[in-house]
Amino acid sequence: MTPDYSKLKYQKIIMGIDPGTNVMGYGVLGVNGRKAEVIVMGVIQLNRFESHYLRLARIFERVTGLVEQYLPDEMAIEAPFFGKNVQSMLKLGRAQGVAMAAALSRDIPITEYPPLNIKKAVTGNGQASKEQVANMLKHLLGIPEEKMPSMLDATDALAVALTHMYEADKPDLPKGPKSWKDFLAKNPDRLAPRRK
Repeated sequence: MTPDYSKLKYQKIIMGIDPGTNVMGYGVLGVNGRKAEVIVMGVIQLNRFESHYLRLARIFERVTGLVEQYLPDEMAIEAPFFGKNVQSMLKLGRAQGVAMAAALSRDIPITEYPPLNIKKAVTGNGQASKEQVANMLKHLLGIPEEKMPSMLDATDALAVALTHMYEADKPDLPKGPKSWKDFLAKNPDRLAPRRK
């Protein structure tokens, strides 16, 4: 395998994963300051494997390969949403866990983001469609039309990575008081003197 020199080009590399049991999306962003650039995006096709366990093995193998190829500093992954079908949720959770294990085996820190937060971070609307997310990514990251993937799982994964970049860039603000009573207890000098 040829070495990847992208580590020299970017301050940080973020891998995004959109977990799935039929198709799993991945996207890798190179970050310099507040600017992001697409390194790669694509999907892992899992439909040809009849056994759920073979699919999990394939996820582990491919995610490990992507980690070794692109050397991400951090991984962001979409958290499973709560659906009505318990079996589907269980399978999706396993797929997510295997992808996380692949990153953790290479000491890569992981952050989870709920789908609503990802859509809101990218489009400003937590109820945005997959197509709206893809179109916004195309605009924000300057992706040419011919490079846009046909499967939206890839752009969903890129959206997770971009959300992580936005979240990591937020300043750590001190936590505010729990109540007015708490505020006044911590700031007695701010209390106006009582009038007589």
